[in-house]
Amino acid sequence: MWGKQYNDGESPSGGVVLDKTGNVYGTTAYGGTGDCVLLGIKGGCGTFFELSPPKQKGGAWTETILYSFQSGNDGYFPWGTLTWDSKGNLYGATEFGGGKGNTCNVYFQYCGTVFKLSPPNQKGGAWTERVLHSFAGGTDGANPNGGLLLDSKGAIYGTTSSGGNQGCQYQGEVGCGTAFKLTPPTKKGGVWTQEQLHVFSGGNDGANPNGNLVLGKGAGDLYGTAGGGKESRGVVFRFAPTRGSRWVETVIYNFTDGKDGLGPSAVIMDSSGNLYGPALGGGSNGVIFKLALAKHNQWKLTVLYTFQGSPDGAGPEARLTFDAAGNLYSTTVSGGSGNGDGTVFEVSP
Repeated sequence: MWGKQYNDGESPSGGVVLDKTGNVYGTTAYGGTGDCVLLGIKGGCGTFFELSPPKQKGGAWTETILYSFQSGNDGYFPWGTLTWDSKGNLYGATEFGGGKGNTCNVYFQYCGTVFKLSPPNQKGGAWTERVLHSFAGGTDGANPNGGLLLDSKGAIYGTTSSGGNQGCQYQGEVGCGTAFKLTPPTKKGGVWTQEQLHVFSGGNDGANPNGNLVLGKGAGDLYGTAGGGKESRGVVFRFAPTRGSRWVETVIYNFTDGKDGLGPSAVIMDSSGNLYGPALGGGSNGVIFKLALAKHNQWKLTVLYTFQGSPDGAGPEARLTFDAAGNLYSTTVSGGSGNGDGTVFEVSP
């Protein structure tokens, strides 16, 4: 395995983000210099990388490993897409590590972290990683997803795929997941404060959320996706803040797989407040859907595109991206022409 041999990354996890000069940043789940061992094989603990564009058109891009996760307290197995703040710092999550909790996985230690990566003060210097919160498992939540959301005050919102309600088991996970908020300290170097916005029960409210919360057009509303629900085919939910720092969850759509799909992934929002996302099923190969707020505060789902497997792809799971003309772009994990190894697609209005 080349990634292990040369301390390069292996198995990119999540999407990538760009800076103003066109450099690309992302994470890999394995690889790097960390001393993580799985099934007796040293595989690294994951990396944070940069891809720099060539100086001349058509040249090769340059990869630089900016940080290698070391397991233990700093976290390992980074998961999901990183998130920028206004000062050029990046935020993400590791599914394991962090130094707390020992019941989250039979192979990996500890229950995950939310971390911050800060650029060097001088060009060419080392990036700095800092763990902002370590999850303890149990009722605290475990195995955080990436795709974190930052608000204007620097608070971080996200979900954990397991933990929370210990009486709930869904698809082999202990606990059906949580939604959380991390509030920055009032003094530099202080402790971040965690608040649970919702603990999923595995019932009608959903189970095992998959990250990528979206800030709505209302007063601090948040939207996201999870499994479970009335039909056990997945849900899109909304969290709304109320007085006294209490949050209320409302399921705005239950998937049925009556051609509408199942297992929705991350949603995005347009300028009018409509939600868009991918889902599996819907004829077996997956769909792209739109949710629009209709009369009487009801949401209406429209299937924008149903995948055929070949040649257009199958299994859309990654977050969608808009261009200026309103076209949607993303990837499928399989299908397409050739060997059926997936596609990059565009869905046009």
